[in-house]
Amino acid sequence: MHTTSAERGENRLAKAVSDRRHHGVGKTTVCRRPNELLENSVFLDGDWCWNSSPFQVTEETKNTVIENIRFLLNQFIHCSAYEKIVFCRVMHERTIIDTIISGIDTSSCIVEEISLICDENALKSRLKNDISAGLKKPDVVERSIERLPLYSFFGTRIIDTTKKRVEETTTEIAGI
Repeated sequence: MHTTSAERGENRLAKAVSDRRHHGVGKTTVCRRPNELLENSVFLDGDWCWNSSPFQVTEETKNTVIENIRFLLNQFIHCSAYEKIVFCRVMHERTIIDTIISGIDTSSCIVEEISLICDENALKSRLKNDISAGLKKPDVVERSIERLPLYSFFGTRIIDTTKKRVEETTTEIAGI
């Protein structure tokens, strides 16, 4: 008889990582590494569900992205090959996290909510590097700085990446 890991109660949505400062904290870089370190894991970057040209933020596109993320997370949760799922996405509002979690089957898994943060100077520096490389548009700096006060109210585990190397942060995440 074949049982899935979810049926055995082993499947865990182990890391729901959210960058509360919009961009520049290092969420994608940091989240790729635990996926490499953890056996039987899979990595989903929420940005992959919204990689459109032109980038359009409408109610329809926001709903589509959320539904796509929920679908993929549920598929991973119910796949017997995976025991841990590393998921990251910019989540600057608690409602984004709650909306995603409310649409996934958490009956056989544990959700760990982690916010990666950094100080304002580090954020500006990282974003300016991304802008210079053509990865982001200049308006991302102001938008990210404006969101800084929001992040202390989310009730998530906080990891400050300001003075940490990628390896330090990924080891900390993988150990949760």
